[in-house]
Amino acid sequence: MRIGILSPCWFPVPPQAYGGTERVVALLADGLVDVGHDVTLFASGDSQTRARLEYVFQTAPSEWIGHTYWEMQHTMHALRRPGDFDVLHDHTGLLGLAFGGLVDVPFCHTVHGPLTGQPGRMYEDVISLAPRTKLISISMNQRRPKPNLPWIANCPNALDLSVYPFRRKTGGDYLLFLGRMSPDKGAHRALAVALETGLPLKIAAKCREPLEIRYFDEFIRPHLGGSLEYVGEVGHADKVELLMGARALINPIDWEEPFGLVVIEAMACGTPVIATRRGAFPEIVDHGRTGVLVDNYREMEEPEILELADKLDPEVLRAEVEERFSTERMVADYVAAYEATIAATAGA
Repeated sequence: MRIGILSPCWFPVPPQAYGGTERVVALLADGLVDVGHDVTLFASGDSQTRARLEYVFQTAPSEWIGHTYWEMQHTMHALRRPGDFDVLHDHTGLLGLAFGGLVDVPFCHTVHGPLTGQPGRMYEDVISLAPRTKLISISMNQRRPKPNLPWIANCPNALDLSVYPFRRKTGGDYLLFLGRMSPDKGAHRALAVALETGLPLKIAAKCREPLEIRYFDEFIRPHLGGSLEYVGEVGHADKVELLMGARALINPIDWEEPFGLVVIEAMACGTPVIATRRGAFPEIVDHGRTGVLVDNYREMEEPEILELADKLDPEVLRAEVEERFSTERMVADYVAAYEATIAATAGA
């Protein structure tokens, strides 16, 4: 199959630090090549891939993230040769989805963000202009606000397990927060849990954009010091080291997380996850067996919650990821989605 994959242009594939979408795209493109497909990846020129790489920008224009001019150049370059592909697969967002409605080739789009509120309404508006486009979710909960959109498949994210070492012993005494510096991800709630329990906390989070910096300065920075530490935005090796050394990863989200890659990253390392029961987390975590789910983040302060996390078997956590979130499974899911997209387009 001749497959064109459009990645966001803002970070290289795979990313050096933050960039869950780009990490998934990297695994998918390489995995499709490995099983014999002819794959062209549209990304920044500093990407690393076994697919054929096409790019407009030699270096990812991260400093211009969110500016339409750069994103349009990248997207139009990918869509100029629709006849070269049996299917085009977009990961870029609403702009790529809208432009995809202009081409005749079978076109599918993975929704990586939430569909609550205004984003969901915008997806409905764009789909009304591009009715042949098929959508792919990364969790079934992600679809809940907009179940009538043209869903063609559900393809949960995956990990390259070869770069996630597994530990069979209990970690250290600190709690770990990994993510993005924003209220919905909940670094300030993680701080509250650490302060109440008296446990050390390490916060590793992306903090580059103005709103992220403002949130950090107002809600995080004043409480740091002693055993409460912000370690910055970390690369893969440092992230794995933090995960393997943690007593637990705490994920006190307050939004409908579409997936939550960091949860399966922790599980792959054998590190317990304590998370609020929101978004896709109930699809990923089996409470009491592969993680701990709570209805309110304040429950994370209760001794029995930490004790339950301590009792989780690291081998069970790793086995769960190997069974449900392998690259091979994700690649097979997407191949089936492409075939369904091609068949649906031919019958339209």
